[in-house]
Amino acid sequence: MKAQHVLGLALVGLVGLMGPVAASAQSGAGAAEVTYAKDIAPILQRSCQQCHRPASVAPMSLLTYEEVRPWARAIKMRTGLRNQRGAMPPWFVERDLGIQHFKDDPSLSEEEIEKIATWADNGAPLGNRADLPPPIDFGDANEWAIGEPDLILESPMVTVPGAAPDKWTSLGTIPTGLTEDRYVAAVEVKEFNDIPPDATGDTVGGRYVFHHMTYGAVMPEGADVESATRFPVHEVGRNADIFPEVAGRLLPAGSHLELETAHLHSNGRETRAHLKFAFKLHPEGYEPEISHSRTFIGNGVDIDIKPNQADQELHAYRVLDKHTKILSFEPHQHAPGMRMCVEAIWGHNIETLNCVGYDHNWVKQYIYQDDHAPLLPKGTILHIIGWLDTTAANRNVADPRNWSGGGRRSVANMFIDLGESLELTDEQFEAEMAVRRERLGLTPNDHVIGCPLCLVEFPSQVDAADNNDQ
Repeated sequence: MKAQHVLGLALVGLVGLMGPVAASAQSGAGAAEVTYAKDIAPILQRSCQQCHRPASVAPMSLLTYEEVRPWARAIKMRTGLRNQRGAMPPWFVERDLGIQHFKDDPSLSEEEIEKIATWADNGAPLGNRADLPPPIDFGDANEWAIGEPDLILESPMVTVPGAAPDKWTSLGTIPTGLTEDRYVAAVEVKEFNDIPPDATGDTVGGRYVFHHMTYGAVMPEGADVESATRFPVHEVGRNADIFPEVAGRLLPAGSHLELETAHLHSNGRETRAHLKFAFKLHPEGYEPEISHSRTFIGNGVDIDIKPNQADQELHAYRVLDKHTKILSFEPHQHAPGMRMCVEAIWGHNIETLNCVGYDHNWVKQYIYQDDHAPLLPKGTILHIIGWLDTTAANRNVADPRNWSGGGRRSVANMFIDLGESLELTDEQFEAEMAVRRERLGLTPNDHVIGCPLCLVEFPSQVDAADNNDQ
């Protein structure tokens, strides 16, 4: 099963309902207290401008006050949605349950959401330009976030018409050129095309024609796909993937990069484009200490989504046959998807690890901070629950009258957790929990979500402590 999602509108999506902010006199204490220069610009720099700038994925630039002010009411409305479909920034983790510690979290605090609302309600004042933070240097668009790559591979060039149906196709294989096994520390994928840098698009995918690409390293004679090294799916707007230092991914000597499935879409202009795959490699002689795996829980067999019905549920389960450290939660549904939760069931314990809202316009990967990633013993049952809405209230659904089953197209359905994880031996599992106990200063009265054995001292650790005391 492959990850796909429709191209959705970014912040501009509901501006037809909002309209630009009209010029108005500044009034009231709120206008004096909350200004763009002092309060709003720092929020936009941290959580919005990476996408909302020229030649990036979002449809309007939010780099200056003059660019931002017409959208003040739309910004207030979108940020006020918090974790619901359509929220900006697109981060949908529910804050009232589960793990709350993630890497690269752009979400806004309640105080920041309130500041934006107050600012918009009081005429969106600029304030004192001297209070403006220095602008961010985003660097050259052709620079790599992972640093100078050790290996760059390029896909074949494709030409996508200005108006045509979406296309799913293989782009063949690319020889890596490696003469010895090497392990990947990080990978970054970028689309390069002939769209002018100053051209703007009305949707998230307006500057791109590659919606996503699934790929992996295989041997040229067509080795079993299950034995291939799979890499995270490239999707439009995805950040670089940096793997744990102890769990590099293998690029075998003589291997080819198999470009298994490209999802291509039109963007309104004929476009020539290709992908570049940039790899940062571990030094020669490096060997991983821990095996990488995919969490992968899903139901693609008996999906039965009824027309014009809210609050439909899907369920899927997986039993972990090895101790597992879950690195990320990546819910994937299609247009009817509204929410997904993941539970860990161990013995008589049932614990919600996370619930997130779902918006098919913005498929998100939630990467846990190292000391909060779930550490689950073998035998744990992972359970995902999805909620779907095929009524007209869900704007992502093309036609509420249609029944749908499983399939690749966004008018069909998928129900998957595409998260990444590590498989641990008994010794590695015990060591991970011991380090976490020490770093977090855990006591017997603490409860750690997603780590049912974190407060247990194993016999091997007790024996080691006794030997150290002697």
